[in-house]
Amino acid sequence: MKQCIGILAGVFLLLSCTAREEGLSDFPPGAMPEAIGEKVCRNLLARGHMLHRNQWIHYAEVCTWYGALKYAEAVQDTSLCIRLKERFEPLFSVEKQHLPPPTHVDWNMFGSLPLELYRLTGEPRYFDLGMAYADAQWAVPDTASAAEKEWAQQGLSWQTRLWIDDMFMITLLQSQACQATGNRVYIDRAAQEMAVYLDRLQRRDGLFFHSPDAPLYWARGNGWMAAGMTELLRYLPDDHPGRRRILDGYRLMMNRLLLFQRENGLWNQLIDAPEFWTETSGSAMFTYALITGVKRGWLEKKTFEPAARKAWLALTSFINAEGELSGVCVGTNANNDRAYYYDRPRTTGDFHGQAPLLWCVSALLETTSVE
Repeated sequence: MKQCIGILAGVFLLLSCTAREEGLSDFPPGAMPEAIGEKVCRNLLARGHMLHRNQWIHYAEVCTWYGALKYAEAVQDTSLCIRLKERFEPLFSVEKQHLPPPTHVDWNMFGSLPLELYRLTGEPRYFDLGMAYADAQWAVPDTASAAEKEWAQQGLSWQTRLWIDDMFMITLLQSQACQATGNRVYIDRAAQEMAVYLDRLQRRDGLFFHSPDAPLYWARGNGWMAAGMTELLRYLPDDHPGRRRILDGYRLMMNRLLLFQRENGLWNQLIDAPEFWTETSGSAMFTYALITGVKRGWLEKKTFEPAARKAWLALTSFINAEGELSGVCVGTNANNDRAYYYDRPRTTGDFHGQAPLLWCVSALLETTSVE
C-alpha cells in the first residue's frame, strides 16, 4: 500500500510539474517558435513581391516583412536582419515604382516597414520614407471627398472608412511614427481613431460585423481588429487617457473569442458558425492577441494562457515543410450572405496568414512576461 501511495504521489508530482511547464514557453519540437519563425522567414526571402493591382507592394507582404524583422530582432539574428534589409534596398532605386502612393489606408501602412527598419538601423532614409506615409495619413489632399474632409474636421484621418481592418493599418503606422519621433501626437491620433472605431463598430458581445451591411462575424476581419488593439496597447503609455477605453474593448473581445474557440483550438471562417470550416489567418491574429495579452498581464493568466497555448499548437499543425500556413481564406469582400463566406476558396502560403504567424512567433519569444 505504501509503495502504491508513493508511486501515485510521484505520478501526481510529475503531472503537476508538466502542467506548470505547459505554458507559453514549453512546446514540443514541431511547435517551437524559433524553428517556425526561421522557416517562415526563409519562405518570405525566397519569394517575389506580392503586388496590389500588379503595381504596388501589397499590405499583406508589408505585414509579413514587419513580422520577419520582429522575429530577427527577437532571436538576435543579424544575418537575417541584413537579408531582410537587402530585400528592401531595390525599393530605393530599380523597384521604386512598387512604392505605394500615400492615398489610401491600405497603401499608407507601407510606411510602417521603413519605420521599423529605421528603428533597427537608425538610417535617416528609412525615417524620411516612413514619415512621409505617416504624415500623409492626416494631411488632407485637395482631391479629398467631402466625406473625407468631414472626418479630418473631427480630428481623424481623412482615410477613415469605418472598416475594421483599418484599425491595424492606421494604428500600426501612427504608433511606429511615435516611436520614431518621440512625438506623442502620433500615438494620440492612433488612440483617438481606435476609440471611434470601437464606439461605432464593436457589438455588445465584443465582436465586429464585417461591415454595417454585412452583419456577420468574419474571422480575418475580426482578426485585424484584435491585432490592431494588441499592437496599439503595446505602444500606448500606461497614463494615456485613451488606454482604458481600448483595453476594455480588447478584453471584451478576448472574452467573447474564448466562447467560440473550437475543439481543434482555432476559430471558424464565421466565428459563431459551428458548421463552418477552420480559418487560419484570423485564428493566427486571435492567437497573437491572446499570447501578448497573457504575457503582458492584460489578460488573466489562469483563464487565457491555456487557450493561447491550445491555439498555437493547433496553428502549427497547419504549417507545411516550407513554412507555409494552409487554410487561409482568400481576399474577401463584405457580403450579407453566409453561403458566400462558406464558399470562399482557401489557400496555402498567402501573406495574410504568414504575417500573423510571425507575430505569434515574436510574441512567444518576447521576454516581457507578467507572472
